[in-house]
Amino acid sequence: MATTNPNDLPPPPPLAPDWALFLDVDGSLLEFAPTPDGVRVPDELIATLGRLQQRLEGALALVSGRSLAQLDRLFAPLRLHAAGLHGLELRGAPPPSPPAALAGVRESAEAVARDFPGALVEDKGAALALHWRTAPEAAPALRAAAEAALAALPGYRLQPGDHVVEVRPDGADKGAAVDRMLAQPPFRGRVPVFVGDDLTDEDGFRRVRARGGLAVLVGLRRPTHATHALADPAAVRAWLRAGAIDAPHPLQEALG
Repeated sequence: MATTNPNDLPPPPPLAPDWALFLDVDGSLLEFAPTPDGVRVPDELIATLGRLQQRLEGALALVSGRSLAQLDRLFAPLRLHAAGLHGLELRGAPPPSPPAALAGVRESAEAVARDFPGALVEDKGAALALHWRTAPEAAPALRAAAEAALAALPGYRLQPGDHVVEVRPDGADKGAAVDRMLAQPPFRGRVPVFVGDDLTDEDGFRRVRARGGLAVLVGLRRPTHATHALADPAAVRAWLRAGAIDAPHPLQEALG
């Protein structure tokens, strides 16, 4: 499947009621913040997702590098179908157990990060994320720390991202998570649509395209397997909002 220049891609069509909608979070639904805990979810987005959940009869899922616990805190009071840690966690499935060696790897990475104000090691349970968004000079040292970690963690691999590298188990990705959800109701039999911005989302793009679906890249930064593109998270929210206008919202009263 050939990659495409994102500048050549059209915007996605209006949302259809027979879709199964899979949404990345950071960089797609929400703008990046200096730290993962710094993002804020607008009430308007909560309302939009609640309406879309109704319109799609539940066939809406978050597919994120964040953990399920983080996603539930961010999007409360909604509790959406979700895959966390790039597909390592799946709503309703037993959570993965981190290997004992991961604690020592985290301590070593934190020692490196302390030399660079603004660098951050994020503990994701069975995975670690080494961030340098506000400390770009830390990138070489953190990448080296991540590479060194693999010697102590058989079965793990590195996943590069936007100002971050993750140390995570091999064999789990967003595309595999989408496949698992599409095999079950309420997603089964629907047209899959995946929205994402990062390299980790390309796995999802390839899977939905193989099933005759749509892949929507957010941002215009790189070659992609996407079929459509939107400029930024604000454009994604506007597109989703337009698709939710006529749908009921189950939390209307709670949100005022």
